[in-house]
Amino acid sequence: MVEVRRNGVVEAAHQVHAVAVRGGEPIAAAGDPSLRCFMRSSSKPLQAIPLVRARDDVPDDELAIACASHHDTPDQVAAVRALLARAEATEADLELGPQEGRPPELVHNNCSGNHAGMLALCRARGWPTQGYRLPEHPVQQACRAVHAEAAEVEPESLETGTDGCGIVTFALTLERMAHAFSRLESLAGGSRVAAAMRARPDLVGGPDGADYLLMRGAAGWLAKGGAEGLLCAAGPDGTGIALKTEDGASRAHAPALAAFLGRLGVDLPDLVVRPVVNTRGEQVGGVVTSR
Repeated sequence: MVEVRRNGVVEAAHQVHAVAVRGGEPIAAAGDPSLRCFMRSSSKPLQAIPLVRARDDVPDDELAIACASHHDTPDQVAAVRALLARAEATEADLELGPQEGRPPELVHNNCSGNHAGMLALCRARGWPTQGYRLPEHPVQQACRAVHAEAAEVEPESLETGTDGCGIVTFALTLERMAHAFSRLESLAGGSRVAAAMRARPDLVGGPDGADYLLMRGAAGWLAKGGAEGLLCAAGPDGTGIALKTEDGASRAHAPALAAFLGRLGVDLPDLVVRPVVNTRGEQVGGVVTSR
Protein backbone atom coordinates (compact mmCIF):
# COMPACT_ATOMS: atom_id res chain seq x y z
CA MET A 1 0.00 0.00 0.00
CA VAL A 2 1.33 3.42 -0.99
CA GLU A 3 -0.06 6.52 0.69
CA VAL A 4 -0.03 10.19 -0.24
CA ARG A 5 0.45 12.18 2.96
CA ARG A 6 0.27 15.91 3.61
CA ASN A 7 1.33 17.06 7.08
CA GLY A 8 0.73 13.55 8.38
CA VAL A 9 -2.80 13.26 6.96
CA VAL A 10 -3.42 10.51 4.39
CA GLU A 11 -5.04 12.03 1.30
CA ALA A 12 -4.98 8.99 -0.99
CA ALA A 13 -3.93 5.34 -0.97
CA HIS A 14 -2.88 3.05 -3.82
CA GLN A 15 -2.82 -0.75 -3.72
CA VAL A 16 0.17 -2.13 -5.64
CA HIS A 17 0.64 -5.68 -6.94
CA ALA A 18 4.13 -6.91 -7.80
CA VAL A 19 6.06 -10.06 -8.67
CA ALA A 20 9.70 -10.91 -9.28
CA VAL A 21 10.79 -13.86 -11.43
CA ARG A 22 14.23 -15.38 -11.86
CA GLY A 23 15.16 -18.59 -13.66
CA GLY A 24 11.55 -19.17 -14.61
CA GLU A 25 10.27 -19.14 -11.03
CA PRO A 26 8.68 -16.41 -8.88
CA ILE A 27 11.04 -15.38 -6.09
CA ALA A 28 8.95 -12.65 -4.45
CA ALA A 29 5.39 -11.36 -4.70
CA ALA A 30 3.08 -8.75 -3.21
CA GLY A 31 -0.64 -8.78 -3.88
CA ASP A 32 -1.81 -10.85 -6.86
CA PRO A 33 0.86 -11.96 -9.37
CA SER A 34 -1.87 -13.53 -11.52
CA LEU A 35 -3.45 -10.13 -12.16
CA ARG A 36 -3.92 -9.73 -15.92
CA CYS A 37 -3.64 -6.40 -17.72
CA PHE A 38 -2.36 -4.89 -20.95
CA MET A 39 1.34 -4.16 -21.16
CA ARG A 40 0.81 -0.82 -22.89
CA SER A 41 4.12 1.09 -23.16
CA SER A 42 5.98 -1.43 -21.00
CA SER A 43 6.02 -3.47 -24.24
CA LYS A 44 8.31 -1.02 -26.01
CA PRO A 45 11.62 -2.79 -25.24
CA LEU A 46 10.10 -6.00 -26.63
CA GLN A 47 8.69 -4.15 -29.64
CA ALA A 48 12.21 -2.88 -30.42
CA ILE A 49 13.64 -6.40 -30.73
CA PRO A 50 12.34 -7.05 -34.28
CA LEU A 51 14.06 -3.81 -35.33
CA VAL A 52 17.50 -4.82 -34.03
CA ARG A 53 17.06 -8.26 -35.55
CA ALA A 54 16.39 -6.62 -38.92
CA ARG A 55 19.22 -4.09 -38.94
CA ASP A 56 22.45 -3.57 -37.02
CA ASP A 57 22.99 0.11 -37.78
CA VAL A 58 20.69 1.69 -35.16
CA PRO A 59 22.77 3.64 -32.59
CA ASP A 60 21.99 3.79 -28.88
CA ASP A 61 20.11 7.09 -28.98
CA GLU A 62 17.75 5.99 -31.76
CA LEU A 63 17.20 2.57 -30.22
CA ALA A 64 16.51 4.11 -26.81
CA ILE A 65 13.93 6.47 -28.31
CA ALA A 66 12.25 3.47 -29.99
CA CYS A 67 11.75 2.13 -26.43
CA ALA A 68 10.59 5.49 -25.06
CA SER A 69 7.53 7.26 -23.78
CA HIS A 70 9.36 10.53 -24.22
CA HIS A 71 8.80 13.88 -22.54
CA ASP A 72 9.28 16.02 -25.65
CA THR A 73 12.72 17.34 -24.73
CA PRO A 74 14.90 18.67 -27.58
CA ASP A 75 17.23 15.66 -27.35
CA GLN A 76 14.33 13.23 -27.48
CA VAL A 77 12.69 14.91 -30.47
CA ALA A 78 16.07 15.02 -32.25
CA ALA A 79 16.44 11.26 -31.71
CA VAL A 80 12.96 10.68 -33.18
CA ARG A 81 13.84 12.73 -36.25
CA ALA A 82 17.12 10.82 -36.69
CA LEU A 83 15.30 7.48 -36.51
CA LEU A 84 12.71 8.67 -39.02
CA ALA A 85 15.54 9.65 -41.37
CA ARG A 86 17.11 6.22 -40.95
CA ALA A 87 13.71 4.73 -41.86
CA GLU A 88 13.59 6.94 -44.96
CA ALA A 89 10.25 8.13 -43.60
CA THR A 90 8.70 11.46 -42.72
CA GLU A 91 6.48 12.72 -39.96
CA ALA A 92 3.51 12.20 -42.29
CA ASP A 93 4.17 8.44 -42.17
CA LEU A 94 3.58 8.30 -38.41
CA GLU A 95 0.19 6.71 -37.79
CA LEU A 96 -0.58 8.35 -34.47
CA GLY A 97 -2.40 11.50 -33.45
CA PRO A 98 -1.33 14.75 -31.82
CA GLN A 99 -0.98 14.62 -28.05
CA GLU A 100 -2.95 16.95 -25.83
CA GLY A 101 -0.80 19.65 -24.26
CA ARG A 102 1.99 19.33 -26.83
CA PRO A 103 2.70 20.99 -30.20
CA PRO A 104 0.59 19.58 -33.05
CA GLU A 105 3.49 18.03 -34.97
CA LEU A 106 3.38 14.25 -34.57
CA VAL A 107 7.03 13.94 -33.53
CA HIS A 108 6.01 15.50 -30.21
CA ASN A 109 3.72 12.58 -29.34
CA ASN A 110 5.38 10.56 -26.58
CA CYS A 111 5.13 7.38 -28.69
CA SER A 112 6.66 8.86 -31.84
CA GLY A 113 10.00 7.11 -31.32
CA ASN A 114 8.28 3.75 -30.96
CA HIS A 115 6.40 4.36 -34.21
CA ALA A 116 9.56 5.58 -35.97
CA GLY A 117 11.20 2.31 -35.00
CA MET A 118 8.33 0.39 -36.58
CA LEU A 119 8.77 2.38 -39.78
CA ALA A 120 12.49 1.56 -39.75
CA LEU A 121 11.57 -2.12 -39.38
CA CYS A 122 9.26 -1.83 -42.39
CA ARG A 123 12.07 -0.30 -44.46
CA ALA A 124 14.54 -3.01 -43.42
CA ARG A 125 12.17 -5.86 -44.22
CA GLY A 126 10.66 -4.37 -47.36
CA TRP A 127 7.20 -4.24 -45.81
CA PRO A 128 4.65 -1.55 -46.72
CA THR A 129 4.64 1.32 -44.26
CA GLN A 130 0.94 2.08 -44.62
CA GLY A 131 -1.09 0.40 -41.92
CA TYR A 132 1.96 -0.67 -39.87
CA ARG A 133 -0.09 -0.12 -36.70
CA LEU A 134 -2.84 -2.60 -37.62
CA PRO A 135 -3.03 -6.13 -36.15
CA GLU A 136 -2.69 -7.89 -39.52
CA HIS A 137 0.44 -5.96 -40.57
CA PRO A 138 3.78 -7.86 -40.41
CA VAL A 139 5.11 -5.34 -37.85
CA GLN A 140 2.41 -6.16 -35.33
CA GLN A 141 2.66 -9.85 -36.10
CA ALA A 142 6.40 -9.66 -35.38
CA CYS A 143 5.67 -7.90 -32.09
CA ARG A 144 3.15 -10.59 -31.15
CA ALA A 145 5.74 -13.28 -31.87
CA VAL A 146 8.38 -11.57 -29.70
CA HIS A 147 5.97 -11.17 -26.78
CA ALA A 148 5.06 -14.85 -27.01
CA GLU A 149 8.74 -15.83 -27.28
CA ALA A 150 9.73 -13.74 -24.24
CA ALA A 151 6.80 -14.81 -22.06
CA GLU A 152 6.95 -18.42 -23.31
CA VAL A 153 3.29 -18.59 -24.25
CA GLU A 154 1.56 -19.50 -27.49
CA PRO A 155 1.11 -16.47 -29.79
CA GLU A 156 -2.57 -17.35 -30.29
CA SER A 157 -3.16 -17.16 -26.53
CA LEU A 158 -2.24 -13.48 -26.30
CA GLU A 159 -5.26 -11.26 -25.76
CA THR A 160 -4.99 -7.99 -27.66
CA GLY A 161 -6.35 -4.47 -27.55
CA THR A 162 -5.62 -1.15 -29.19
CA ASP A 163 -3.15 1.08 -27.37
CA GLY A 164 -3.56 4.83 -26.92
CA CYS A 165 -1.27 5.52 -29.89
CA GLY A 166 -3.12 3.10 -32.21
CA ILE A 167 -0.85 0.04 -32.23
CA VAL A 168 -1.62 -3.40 -30.81
CA THR A 169 -1.15 -4.00 -27.07
CA PHE A 170 -0.94 -7.43 -25.46
CA ALA A 171 -2.40 -8.70 -22.18
CA LEU A 172 -0.50 -11.00 -19.83
CA THR A 173 -0.44 -11.79 -16.13
CA LEU A 174 2.07 -9.87 -14.05
CA GLU A 175 3.99 -13.12 -13.53
CA ARG A 176 4.30 -13.66 -17.30
CA MET A 177 5.35 -10.03 -17.81
CA ALA A 178 8.06 -10.40 -15.18
CA HIS A 179 9.14 -13.66 -16.81
CA ALA A 180 9.31 -11.94 -20.21
CA PHE A 181 11.54 -9.17 -18.83
CA SER A 182 13.74 -11.70 -17.05
CA ARG A 183 14.38 -13.27 -20.46
CA LEU A 184 14.76 -10.06 -22.46
CA GLU A 185 18.57 -10.10 -22.63
CA SER A 186 18.68 -13.80 -23.49
CA LEU A 187 16.59 -13.25 -26.63
CA ALA A 188 18.28 -12.59 -29.95
CA GLY A 189 18.67 -8.80 -30.11
CA GLY A 190 17.54 -8.31 -26.51
CA SER A 191 20.98 -7.48 -25.14
CA ARG A 192 21.33 -4.72 -27.73
CA VAL A 193 18.02 -3.18 -26.63
CA ALA A 194 19.01 -3.43 -22.97
CA ALA A 195 22.38 -1.80 -23.60
CA ALA A 196 20.76 1.16 -25.38
CA MET A 197 18.26 1.71 -22.56
CA ARG A 198 20.99 1.61 -19.94
CA ALA A 199 23.17 3.96 -21.97
CA ARG A 200 20.41 6.54 -22.56
CA PRO A 201 17.74 6.40 -19.82
CA ASP A 202 17.30 10.14 -20.38
CA LEU A 203 15.77 9.33 -23.76
CA VAL A 204 13.60 6.45 -22.54
CA GLY A 205 11.65 8.61 -20.08
CA GLY A 206 11.75 11.71 -17.95
CA PRO A 207 13.50 12.69 -14.73
CA ASP A 208 10.35 12.24 -12.63
CA GLY A 209 9.53 8.76 -13.93
CA ALA A 210 10.11 5.69 -11.76
CA ASP A 211 11.64 3.83 -14.72
CA TYR A 212 14.23 6.60 -15.19
CA LEU A 213 14.88 6.82 -11.44
CA LEU A 214 15.42 3.06 -11.21
CA MET A 215 17.83 3.02 -14.15
CA ARG A 216 19.77 5.92 -12.62
CA GLY A 217 19.69 4.55 -9.09
CA ALA A 218 20.44 0.85 -9.53
CA ALA A 219 23.39 -0.29 -11.62
CA GLY A 220 22.53 -2.68 -14.42
CA TRP A 221 18.77 -2.36 -14.17
CA LEU A 222 16.47 -1.37 -17.04
CA ALA A 223 12.83 -0.41 -16.71
CA LYS A 224 9.87 0.78 -18.72
CA GLY A 225 6.61 2.15 -17.41
CA GLY A 226 3.26 1.78 -19.09
CA ALA A 227 -0.15 3.43 -18.89
CA GLU A 228 -2.62 2.60 -16.12
CA GLY A 229 0.01 2.11 -13.44
CA LEU A 230 2.19 -0.64 -14.92
CA LEU A 231 5.98 -0.88 -14.73
CA CYS A 232 8.24 -3.73 -15.86
CA ALA A 233 11.96 -4.03 -15.19
CA ALA A 234 14.93 -6.37 -15.41
CA GLY A 235 18.05 -6.63 -13.30
CA PRO A 236 21.61 -7.62 -14.20
CA ASP A 237 21.20 -11.01 -12.52
CA GLY A 238 18.29 -12.05 -14.75
CA THR A 239 15.54 -10.98 -12.37
CA GLY A 240 12.39 -9.65 -14.03
CA ILE A 241 9.72 -7.73 -12.20
CA ALA A 242 6.26 -6.44 -13.00
CA LEU A 243 4.46 -3.95 -10.80
CA LYS A 244 0.89 -2.71 -11.22
CA THR A 245 -1.00 -0.04 -9.29
CA GLU A 246 -4.56 -1.27 -9.02
CA ASP A 247 -6.13 2.15 -9.64
CA GLY A 248 -3.71 3.05 -12.46
CA ALA A 249 -1.78 5.75 -10.57
CA SER A 250 1.88 5.86 -11.57
CA ARG A 251 2.83 8.13 -8.66
CA ALA A 252 2.89 5.02 -6.45
CA HIS A 253 5.64 3.38 -8.52
CA ALA A 254 8.80 4.82 -6.98
CA PRO A 255 8.11 4.05 -3.30
CA ALA A 256 6.59 0.69 -4.24
CA LEU A 257 9.74 -0.18 -6.22
CA ALA A 258 11.95 0.83 -3.30
CA ALA A 259 9.97 -1.36 -0.92
CA PHE A 260 9.65 -4.36 -3.23
CA LEU A 261 13.21 -4.37 -4.58
CA GLY A 262 14.47 -3.79 -1.05
CA ARG A 263 13.32 -7.35 -0.33
CA LEU A 264 15.70 -8.48 -3.06
CA GLY A 265 18.65 -6.52 -1.70
CA VAL A 266 18.40 -3.55 -4.07
CA ASP A 267 18.78 -0.30 -2.14
CA LEU A 268 16.94 2.68 -3.65
CA PRO A 269 17.03 5.44 -1.00
CA ASP A 270 16.00 8.20 -3.42
CA LEU A 271 12.77 6.38 -4.29
CA VAL A 272 11.55 5.64 -0.74
CA VAL A 273 9.68 8.95 -0.41
CA ARG A 274 8.67 11.05 -3.39
CA PRO A 275 7.87 14.68 -2.62
CA VAL A 276 4.51 16.36 -2.98
CA VAL A 277 5.34 19.91 -4.06
CA ASN A 278 3.19 23.03 -4.28
CA THR A 279 3.34 25.70 -6.98
CA ARG A 280 5.99 27.59 -4.98
CA GLY A 281 8.32 24.58 -5.22
CA GLU A 282 7.91 23.81 -1.52
CA GLN A 283 7.62 20.21 -0.36
CA VAL A 284 4.32 19.91 1.46
CA GLY A 285 3.94 16.14 1.68
CA GLY A 286 5.19 12.83 0.41
CA VAL A 287 4.27 9.60 -1.35
CA VAL A 288 5.43 6.64 0.72
CA THR A 289 4.65 2.98 1.39
CA SER A 290 2.63 2.23 4.49
CA ARG A 291 2.87 -1.59 4.36
